[in-house]
Amino acid sequence: MFFHFDFANYARMIRLAWNEKNPMARRYYLAVLFLVVPFVSTFHAICFFLDALLFPGLRKIEITTPVFVVGHARSGTTLVHRLMSEDEGRFSSFLMYELYFPSLLQKKIIRGVAKLDRFAFGGALARRVAAWETKRYARMKGIHEMGLTIPEEDDLVFYYSCASGFWITKMPYMGDLDFYYVDEWPERRRRRLMRFYRDCIKRQLYLNGGDKIHLSKNPIFAGRVQALIDEFPDARIVVPVRNPYETIPSLLKLVSSGWRRLRWDPERVNKCLNFLADQSFHTYTYPLEVLARHPETPSAIVDYRDLTSDPAATIENIYDQLGFSLGDAYRETLAEKEKRARKHTSTHSYSLEEFGLEEDAIRTELPALFERFGWDEPRADDSGAPQAPEPGEI
Repeated sequence: MFFHFDFANYARMIRLAWNEKNPMARRYYLAVLFLVVPFVSTFHAICFFLDALLFPGLRKIEITTPVFVVGHARSGTTLVHRLMSEDEGRFSSFLMYELYFPSLLQKKIIRGVAKLDRFAFGGALARRVAAWETKRYARMKGIHEMGLTIPEEDDLVFYYSCASGFWITKMPYMGDLDFYYVDEWPERRRRRLMRFYRDCIKRQLYLNGGDKIHLSKNPIFAGRVQALIDEFPDARIVVPVRNPYETIPSLLKLVSSGWRRLRWDPERVNKCLNFLADQSFHTYTYPLEVLARHPETPSAIVDYRDLTSDPAATIENIYDQLGFSLGDAYRETLAEKEKRARKHTSTHSYSLEEFGLEEDAIRTELPALFERFGWDEPRADDSGAPQAPEPGEI
């Protein structure tokens, strides 16, 4: 139960930062990599080690039938994850702040401080944190709802291990840094990453209840579906799918806006976007290919149009395919969520033309999926009428 750190990736990141031609970016990267990362990672490693000494019951925690929601960003993975997270008696998920503090000791201290704040100070600290949170994530409003106490992508747990795809939003060296194609990594490196992930999940289950089922949502995990099945043989996989004419430009716009704020030159941004577009095609096809090789793995392929037009019925269908039963209390929760969802419309706009993409080129890359899901055929719920929320995925 040791903290995982990807030293090879860390060295590669330092080399790229050292050779960065943008002086402001170069100073920022080197400061983060030489000062922040070693300090925070060492702190996490110490706390992670202490977990085994302070919580001996951690070793007895078993991970059974974990559920992993994978699929292209903006395809409904967040919506599926957050709707299923409402089944609190069944599922356990990471909240955002818990991903940045992977140790069980850290999580318990934070929860203890929050409890003390409520009873001794009337929630004064909580109000300050909430104000900071509102300001920090205001930019994402209408695109992807974010918050410290909202379930978020498990991939963030690898951030200070230098193994998280979120580094690409900070250091867009696509083609030089790979956080996605994990199934193609050398076996030893892949197994070390997955064992650490297992240890992180065990800590979360210890915190939330060892009888619960871990529920995860990660678009980037589409590149490691085989690794997930190898590490968790009784895993359940959910794959939301949505017309790539909508998802691919949406993702490209989301990440490119962040890269341009870093003052990258257009040539570099376009190069990274080309890599990301190629990765997008793989994200669509690879999970389905792996699941076809593993018919023994319970799975659910979810059409985004069904999810947004009738989320309650879609979630019930997912449960049936995964071998779960829908409780009466959760059924009522879904019905209430569906009523509120229909009042929401997304403010995120995008188009293929913004990124030099053509519909024919996308269809050429994914012909079997266009046939399978009928994306060439218009449906009633493609008309632009208000639908269930599209919280967005990163």
